[in-house]
Amino acid sequence: MPIAPTEPPRQRKERKQNADKRRRQVLDATYRSIVTNGLQRTTLATVAEEAGLSQGVAVFYFKSKNGLLSEALRDLYITYETHWQDAIDAAGTDAAARLMALVRADFDPKICNASILSVWFAFWGEQKFTPQYGAITSEYDDNRLRAIRDICAHLLPADPDRAHDIADWVDTLTDGYWQNLHLFPTVYTNAGAERSTLRALRALLPEFADRLNPD
Repeated sequence: MPIAPTEPPRQRKERKQNADKRRRQVLDATYRSIVTNGLQRTTLATVAEEAGLSQGVAVFYFKSKNGLLSEALRDLYITYETHWQDAIDAAGTDAAARLMALVRADFDPKICNASILSVWFAFWGEQKFTPQYGAITSEYDDNRLRAIRDICAHLLPADPDRAHDIADWVDTLTDGYWQNLHLFPTVYTNAGAERSTLRALRALLPEFADRLNPD
């Protein structure tokens, strides 16, 4: 019985690279469609038009609108999580430096800008009605909150209750500033939100104030 020829490794690599490129095109086009059309009016057709691809390409990779949007939300979170995780890793082992790095990462314009915030809040507004979105959000938000709690626990090993409370306050404060930046972009700025958050941290952690100084 003849053995079917196997695909050369180079061809397999090229096919994977092409597939990854197409998926990236579709996901990026999904974000643009959400900004332009809103989440409800984003369809496979609007995404395909934004991507400059046929609708069949979007269907091939993501099967349905719900599949595409769920994957887009997960992709958004992966990008965000990679960003803040890289920031705290680069800060080294000092817990105060790691906490300050996480705050700064949250307000980096590459991660926090008008277009991206529009996409975030479009998804968050639908969580109640689309369980898949809520599950994805909970998974990644829990990862971030655990990271903040871990940092605060290292700062305050003898006072776990205070560490827990401060971690929750940091998480809530940064979320609140994201909302303000989204709703009131002419009033709030990334730099101002970052400075205010770090001032709050210095007030909450006076014993580490000199290590939480952005200057």
